[in-house]
Amino acid sequence: MLIGKKLKLPRDTMYLVSVGTSICGGSAIAAAAPVLKAKAHEVAIASATVFALNAVALLVFPAVGHALNFSQEQFGYWAALAIHDTSSVVGASFQYGPTALEVGTTVKLARALWIVPVTLFLSCFVAGTAEGEKRKIQLKVPWFIPGFLIASAIVTLLPVLAPAGGVLKEISKYLMITTLFLIGSNLSREKLKEIGLKPVLQGVILWVILSVAWCSAIYLGWVNCVQ
Repeated sequence: MLIGKKLKLPRDTMYLVSVGTSICGGSAIAAAAPVLKAKAHEVAIASATVFALNAVALLVFPAVGHALNFSQEQFGYWAALAIHDTSSVVGASFQYGPTALEVGTTVKLARALWIVPVTLFLSCFVAGTAEGEKRKIQLKVPWFIPGFLIASAIVTLLPVLAPAGGVLKEISKYLMITTLFLIGSNLSREKLKEIGLKPVLQGVILWVILSVAWCSAIYLGWVNCVQ
């Protein structure tokens, strides 16, 4: 919030970039946007910022992990705690090894659960009200999270449904591409000129702080990565 205010970003853009870089990329943005009643171009700009950083992470993280001689467990933790989207954590961890992939995916899904309290906080204390109205606490649940938990429980309790889950996973990739296309269609050159590169700068600053802090903590042994 402090960085966003220093950069004089619009309120909703500031919050969307913040939750996207701190929790779970596009999923966190998708959960926070309706709570904040963010405009389409603000969602598009925040999403573009996060996805660009994810692409960089896929190339940079494995190289840095090898340079620091991280074990697969250490790299899995670092990727899960510093890369935004789950898919990008999977991509980076997969390059590092099977154990890194297992650890990274598990820790990242636990990190994604922070979407719930942060979204409730935004709903209670940040989301605006119409002029003359008193602020009302409205708990808006991001329903894809309970859906995610239910789907995980079903596949765990009924392994026979795992192949069907794999089919749905493949379908979801194409649906995500379609969603990104629709989000991007709301991003015009005029809006980019109006806001400039400040959202990207905020995202980069937050990402550097996050990745360096966790990398240092893991390298120095402050984070227990032993399985």
